[in-house]
Amino acid sequence: MERQDRRTQILHILAKSVRRIIEEEVPDFDELQEIRLRAGQPLRVRRAGRESILPAERQCHIVTKEELRETMEYISRYSLYAFENELRQGFLTVEGGHRVGVAGKVIMEKDRVKNIQYISSVNIRVSHEIIGCADSLLPYITKNRQVCHTLIISPPCCGKTTLIRDLIRQISDGNRYVKGCSVGVVDERSELGGCYLGIAQNHMGSRTDILDCCPKAEGMIMLIRSMAPQVIAVDEIGTSEDIHAIEYAMQCGCRLIASVHGLDMDEAKKKPVLGELIRRRMFERYVVLGSGKHPGEIRGIYDERGSVLCRE
Repeated sequence: MERQDRRTQILHILAKSVRRIIEEEVPDFDELQEIRLRAGQPLRVRRAGRESILPAERQCHIVTKEELRETMEYISRYSLYAFENELRQGFLTVEGGHRVGVAGKVIMEKDRVKNIQYISSVNIRVSHEIIGCADSLLPYITKNRQVCHTLIISPPCCGKTTLIRDLIRQISDGNRYVKGCSVGVVDERSELGGCYLGIAQNHMGSRTDILDCCPKAEGMIMLIRSMAPQVIAVDEIGTSEDIHAIEYAMQCGCRLIASVHGLDMDEAKKKPVLGELIRRRMFERYVVLGSGKHPGEIRGIYDERGSVLCRE
């Protein structure tokens, strides 16, 4: 994605008054990570891991309800009703793969979230691809040019989704470490592919099939039955249903790449259901990420026994 493309895509969905401030205050969109609009609160952005209030040199801008309404009209192309299915998950994905999280009054129907109305907060998460960020990892998670069952353990905001996205692309296209093979992606929250109108906005490889906005456990089984993937990739597993679907996929001969929130191996082992998979050595590689100067920085790589293969 070119810099001008990203800038245009983000500015296009902002209320005009907010757009002017962002244009003046944010010269480099490569560093921009988030724009947060909260009714009655200062306009905030996160750049290169640091949060700031805008404008920086004069009285801060207080976001109004009208600006939130205008922003949501641009995001939904003046038809929030058409995006009801996405809104019930708490977010929308816009052109370029950027994700817009929303908060407000939740409407329930039969004990399930039906919609969100009276939106009071909007969080625009700017999509960034880092092509090649998985280069250093591939030699450790492949054997005989095939992918090892790999679990990525990471705290929030450490680049695990960015790393998985590049792994998918390289595994799908193939290179010196891995044969190009079919990859099935269950993208429950539209973060990996960043699909917009069904089309992935991120580079996911030439042999990749994506189930967008689909629950992980159900999606893995659907892919196995319909697309015959050689590798399945999912982000942020955690429920018992996810774990059972992973076991099923492994038994069907699929290689798995998955991620989970956690600080380290010890914390992952303590998770009720996931810990059992680790004790049974179902995964062949564990990759622990940490916060650093670049997304996806690796703190350690371990084999199925927990022995260190690489430590930064």
